[in-house]
Amino acid sequence: MSLLNSLPKNSGIIICGHGSRAKTAEEEFSLLATGLRSRFPQLEVEYGFLEYSSPNIHMSLDRLISKGITNIYAVPGMLFSATHAQNDIPSVLITYMQKNPALTIKYGQELGLHEEMIMAFQHRIMEAIDLVEMPKPGDLYDTMLVVVGRGTSVARANAEASKLTRIVAENMGFGWCETVFSGVTFPSVGRGLEMALKLGFKKIVVAPYFLFSGKLIGRINAYIKKVAADHPNVSFHVADYLRDQSHVINTFVERIEETVSQPEGNNGLMEKFQSKLAAGEVTVHHHHAEFQPEVKSDSVALSHSHDHDHDH
Repeated sequence: MSLLNSLPKNSGIIICGHGSRAKTAEEEFSLLATGLRSRFPQLEVEYGFLEYSSPNIHMSLDRLISKGITNIYAVPGMLFSATHAQNDIPSVLITYMQKNPALTIKYGQELGLHEEMIMAFQHRIMEAIDLVEMPKPGDLYDTMLVVVGRGTSVARANAEASKLTRIVAENMGFGWCETVFSGVTFPSVGRGLEMALKLGFKKIVVAPYFLFSGKLIGRINAYIKKVAADHPNVSFHVADYLRDQSHVINTFVERIEETVSQPEGNNGLMEKFQSKLAAGEVTVHHHHAEFQPEVKSDSVALSHSHDHDHDH
C-alpha cells in the first residue's frame, strides 16, 4: 500500500509547474493532478504555476489552506532540475511559508531519470513505430533515434537529457542516437536533424522529451515537417510527448512518497536553495508574469524582467 494512503487529514499535495501561454499546455498539466486524485481520492491535490497560467502557486496553496490543510508536500512538475526547480519554486514556497507560519511545506525532487520516466518515454517511442512490445535485438539497427530536449542554461540538466537518449537507445536497440534541443543550448533541432541525415539512416524516430504541449512542440513539428519534405527518401516517425501517461503518474507518486519520508535536514532542493539564499548566492525571486486574478488590464505586467532559459 502506498505511503500516501496513510497521510493525516491535514495533509495536501501540490504539483508546481512553470506555466505557458498555450492554453493546451495548462489543461494538459492539470491532468497530472487529476491522475493523482483518481488514485488517492481521500487526498487534497492541487497544481499551480510560476507564470502565465492559472492558478498560480499562491492561489493553489490558498485553496489547500481553505480546506484545513496545514501540512503540504510540493513537487516540481518538471523533467529535470534546472533553474525553475532549483530556485524559482523554492523561492515561492519559502515566501508563502513566511506569510503563513502555521504551515509546513516539504519540497521534493524533480521527475528526473526515474525508471518509470524511462518506461513512459519508451512507451511513446513504441507507439510512434507501431510496436506493442519492446523490440528484439537487431530489429532497430537500421533506425536512428533523435531525442529532443527542452534545453536550459544548466549544463547538468542538458547532460541528463543526453543520458536519457543513451539509455533508451541501448534499451531498445537503435542503430544510432543523438540528442538535440529546442532552445538555449546546442545542437538545435534543425541543425541536429541535418547532421543526423548525413549518417545515412533511412528511418529516423524523433522523440520530444516534453511533459505537455505548447508552442515549442509546434515549432519542433514544423522543423521535422520541413526536413522530411526536403528528404522524401527518409522515413520520419514522430513520438508523442508524455502528458499523463501512467508511468509518469507512477513517478509522481514515488516522488511524493520520497518527500513525505525525507528526514529533517535532508539536502534536497529546498535545503540547497535555503543554503544558497543564506550565502547570498541567490535572492527571493518575484515572477512578474505570474498570473494575477481579478486585476485591471492596464495594471498587469506580462513581460519578463528576468533572464529566461526557454520559450513558453
